[in-house]
Amino acid sequence: QELSSARTHAARELETRVADEFAALAMDGAALEVSLGPHPDGHGPSGRETVTFLVATNPGLPVSPLRDAASGGELSRVMLALTGLGPEAGARTLVFDEIDAGIGGSTARAAGERLRRLGEERQVLCITHLPQIASLASTHFRIEKRAEDGETRASVQRVDGDELVAEICRMLGADRDDEVASRHAREMLAAA
Repeated sequence: QELSSARTHAARELETRVADEFAALAMDGAALEVSLGPHPDGHGPSGRETVTFLVATNPGLPVSPLRDAASGGELSRVMLALTGLGPEAGARTLVFDEIDAGIGGSTARAAGERLRRLGEERQVLCITHLPQIASLASTHFRIEKRAEDGETRASVQRVDGDELVAEICRMLGADRDDEVASRHAREMLAAA
């Protein structure tokens, strides 16, 4: 009974805290609900409830199970919101693979800012194609895949200085010698 009572209280607190995180990630109006249902066997090793995360990613939508409701980009931002609740929320190393799926502009910048703040508490590895997110990182790597002799090989190279500016230019859709894109890339990096 004590565990059930504590879970009910924690579930409501989690919903409120995640709502604040959603707002910071440009998901205003999105909602997370924690559904505590009865355990099918009456109780189990972890208590007498089952826990289901329900989410409505846009205002006016009904909540449905997270596994069914969120697109790839939305799911990444929900996970970012959950792991952003503090150092005790999740692992010490976080990997976000293409968290930029389905987002852009100011939403990408907001996600990048949140990732950067998370990086102050733990190690964050983020694979992205968006300069708004990449420019906020403290360390940058370029990953390239090549097909050679019937095999696919990946290479990883740390980039900084002029090579980093060139990589941000590429992400902006420009050539490395494009002066306007280079200036913009340098401004993005300086603003981080």
